[in-house]
Amino acid sequence: MRNVLISGAGVAGSAVAWFLARDGWTVTVVERAPGPRTGGQAVDVRGVALDVVDRMGLGERLRAKRTRMRGMSVLDGTGQELYRSEEFTHSSGRLDSADFEILRDDAVAILHEAADVEYVFGDSVTALAEDAHGVRVEFEHGGFRTFDLVVGADGLHSAVRRLAFGPEERFSTHLGQYLAIFPAPNFLGLEDWQMWFRHEETGGAIYPVRDNTELRVTLGFGSAPLPPMTVPEQKRLIAERLAGVGWEVPKLLSAMAEADVFYFDAMAQIHLDRWSAGRVVLVGDAGYCGSALSGQGTSLALAGAYVLAQELGRAEHGEAFAAYERRMRPFVALNQALATENPTGGPSEESLEQAKNALTLG
Repeated sequence: MRNVLISGAGVAGSAVAWFLARDGWTVTVVERAPGPRTGGQAVDVRGVALDVVDRMGLGERLRAKRTRMRGMSVLDGTGQELYRSEEFTHSSGRLDSADFEILRDDAVAILHEAADVEYVFGDSVTALAEDAHGVRVEFEHGGFRTFDLVVGADGLHSAVRRLAFGPEERFSTHLGQYLAIFPAPNFLGLEDWQMWFRHEETGGAIYPVRDNTELRVTLGFGSAPLPPMTVPEQKRLIAERLAGVGWEVPKLLSAMAEADVFYFDAMAQIHLDRWSAGRVVLVGDAGYCGSALSGQGTSLALAGAYVLAQELGRAEHGEAFAAYERRMRPFVALNQALATENPTGGPSEESLEQAKNALTLG
């Protein structure tokens, strides 16, 4: 019986946990949040990732939670409608596509429930020490445990990556934008309809969820890298950057000020020459974040989890990690390129179709 520690209980971590537990590993997942994370944006499951969730037996449950937008409107900073479409959804492409969109917290909840493993919430990895037989892992709240392998699935700001590979700034590429995401009451009365607005270097998207009872709001602005800030400082900065924008933006900023669930971060990508170091390996955003601008982060996480587990079922960790990288790198490169092809207008349909299917699961 082999044992593995997975750092991060998001999509990547929970999916790796599910596959490795199925294959007979003893799995522990550590997550610094006090419980499964709530909030966040709607995410896409596309292309090869559809096959992954179906092979997990979770496709039907995930699709049942899909968002169901009828279409979208694009506005300027005064609220003037510039464009509307009943052909395209929020970010999943055509309404008749097999791809689907789901709230991130719904996807994580389903994956978390499906993975029958040990979850440790409210803690994190602070030190790694490898020897010939395993990895000694120290935790923030004291104590240590030894594992055969450690999987870093802890996102853009991965602690495992920092400990095993070096500081984040060596691997992070800033994409010139920041995004904030938070829930709000549906004071706009939207019914399965999303609104996008843009004003100079700022913009946002608003769409209803939970049977149109709640809004998920995304606000963003262009900027060079910023220093670390507290949540109140982040909210003040967003309010300053969007001050003077018309339409319903002042009400959105008021809702942001009251929001208890709040996410704010740079749009950035992670590029490493290798995704493993000894008995430590990275998956999902920790190893190859494409950013929200790619629209493929969830699909990369699901596909990476599947391939990593599949290769660990075929060989010892050194050979398995090398095979995982060989298979995933072309897929990752195509999907990361989506974020930079057309940052304001999104990738072309041709590029998206090529990227989302450029992997064979086997």
